[in-house]
Amino acid sequence: MEEHVYHHLRALEDAHWWFRGRRAVIWALLGNLRLPAAPRILDAGCGTGGNLAEFGRLGPAAGVDPSAVAVELCRERGLDGVVCGRIEEMPFADGSFDLLMATDVLEHVEDDRRAATELRRVAAPDSRLIITVPAYRWLWGQHDDTHHHVRRYTRRELHAVLSEAGWKPIRETYFNTILLVPIALVRMLRRGRLRPGARSDYDLSGGPLNSGLTLPMRAEAWLLARGGRLPAGVSIAMLCRPA
Repeated sequence: MEEHVYHHLRALEDAHWWFRGRRAVIWALLGNLRLPAAPRILDAGCGTGGNLAEFGRLGPAAGVDPSAVAVELCRERGLDGVVCGRIEEMPFADGSFDLLMATDVLEHVEDDRRAATELRRVAAPDSRLIITVPAYRWLWGQHDDTHHHVRRYTRRELHAVLSEAGWKPIRETYFNTILLVPIALVRMLRRGRLRPGARSDYDLSGGPLNSGLTLPMRAEAWLLARGGRLPAGVSIAMLCRPA
């Protein structure tokens, strides 16, 4: 992504409804896992460090991101275990991590199968991987362009990529389901009439609206924590183990 996008994300990710909601979904998927007492954690494509700050309390955490700007912003947070590198070729030994995360990362990578295979290489034998990606090509919008997305996925497409890379998906669900129709309508209405300088969907939901929009994804996280599964949504989440 471009440098200004990382600074924009750093300003948003602690309080914006989307990031708070995604973290709630991740916690829901983590809820029933039997992890080591202090799991070795990797956030691949860690961006400006929101997930590392949140989930690093579980155990020793490392991050990798191709952007030197993102790495510096992580270090400004006090996150010292972050290195600059590409997810397709990470500077870690085989079997280094017990819990791996790649949240909204694979859609940026030209060779997503290579990235998923590299995640498998650095995963311990009894590890777990949490992946999130944006769903549905027909939802493509300026947000995807400004964030340099290569693709959006269906559940079956993501399952195939991960399976071919040596992962076995054990939980698969869409999420951001309640807001799917409103988000789809907004994206359709904005096509062809976007103001110059508009950067992403994040800019559309500030102020009081931000507080209200946290509720739907928290409700979905509550359902997922109890074993539920959502049939459609703006995003996809998968929990995997090594095949």
